[in-house]
Amino acid sequence: MEIAIALIFSGAMLFGADRLLLWLESRGHINWRRKGRKKLQEEPTTGLDGMLSDSPR
Repeated sequence: MEIAIALIFSGAMLFGADRLLLWLESRGHINWRRKGRKKLQEEPTTGLDGMLSDSPR
């Protein structure tokens, strides 16, 4: 009986965490499941990338 309660509790916690992360995603704070990852090639490069590149200015 204790194992069943532990499994139900674990499932409820995972479901609640998933709903929380989806809510945060809808507010624009994180990317979780619906929007996917950003394409890093399409993102602008930062100043650090420019400093570390080998090409002369």
